[in-house]
Amino acid sequence: MKNSWTNFWIGYVQVKAAGKGHERMINDCIRNDIMIWNAKNEGDQTISFFIRLKDVHAFRAVQRNHDCKCTFISRKGLPFEMKRAWKNSGFAGGIGLFLAALFMLSNMIWSIEVQGAKPETEHLIVKELDKMGVKPGAVQFLTHDADDIQKILTDRIRALTWVGVELKGTSYHLKVVEKNTPEQEEYASPRHIVAKKKAVITRMYVEQGKPVAMVHDHVQKGQLLVSGLIGGEKTSKAVPAKAEIFGETWYESTVEVPLKTNFSVFTGNQSVKHYVSVSGLDLQVWGFRQEEPGEYAAERDKRELMFLGWKTPFAYMKETKREKEEVSRSYNEKGALKAGIQMGKEDLLQKIGEKGRISGQKVLHQRNENGKVKLKILYQVIEDIVKTTPIIQGD
Repeated sequence: MKNSWTNFWIGYVQVKAAGKGHERMINDCIRNDIMIWNAKNEGDQTISFFIRLKDVHAFRAVQRNHDCKCTFISRKGLPFEMKRAWKNSGFAGGIGLFLAALFMLSNMIWSIEVQGAKPETEHLIVKELDKMGVKPGAVQFLTHDADDIQKILTDRIRALTWVGVELKGTSYHLKVVEKNTPEQEEYASPRHIVAKKKAVITRMYVEQGKPVAMVHDHVQKGQLLVSGLIGGEKTSKAVPAKAEIFGETWYESTVEVPLKTNFSVFTGNQSVKHYVSVSGLDLQVWGFRQEEPGEYAAERDKRELMFLGWKTPFAYMKETKREKEEVSRSYNEKGALKAGIQMGKEDLLQKIGEKGRISGQKVLHQRNENGKVKLKILYQVIEDIVKTTPIIQGD
């Protein structure tokens, strides 16, 4: 068969011609540019052959001029296949809708399991997931991926130290590690309060016990501040001393500030493209007209498509390219000094906790060396200096 692939797309028919004039009819068809192929004799006066669908009307006109009977015995090609498919479109459509529904259900979130969290923390996690759209009934590839969920939960819920997020089929499994927040110490046994470091007392509130130091006193590490022994010598009683005592302490920090620094920043311009991946081959389906930035950082969010728990060769991928540029930041010595003091403050505030505060600072030494300003800074800090120690026999 000549040009069989082309003939399939345009359609072709098989003709059976019977009669004395069939040979002359075939010659007339050829003279009228009607393509004929696979002609076979099926008897003395019978022949079968194929013609193109588009030549049927021209063939009928030729056939009328000859004394032979022609019958179309088969129809083949895409036009006839589509016609047959249209007749069965209801059945095919039902199968298509069923498969589409099954595919969609295989890529939905059906359950969320949280392990290792207290009930109140689990409630907060589920509440935050609901705000993100990660909930039963949501479509997986329209929500945040596991890494984004992990980052958002860690940032928003202070009680979490770490959370692992894993998608298994249609279920999200979260493993949680909570912060070990120390509960307020219960003074179950008699004890004293001593200074945990050298300081000058700035504020003092004694709830229980006998104060032996006053505001503005210079105290050394381990010095007794509040005694757990109250009453006279004969009527003394040991109690758990309770007090809030803040003192002025000193920290020395060494900071280095480069006078010139190069770093990358995002400009805000970005391009977003969407792809359908088939067996690792990425085919772009959206975002053709977006201009790509010259220098960029690319982020790819790829979601595997599942079917009845099985991973299919198809995947959806969203590629975001964020434009970035190199920026140079320069300090003079005065600016470097200011930045260094601020850097030292930020590091120190992490050490002294929420209740502490920095009351002042003094630069002890400053020098410019190898393009860097090196600072030695003394910070004055107001912080909690309470440390408890048990009362031992003989105190």
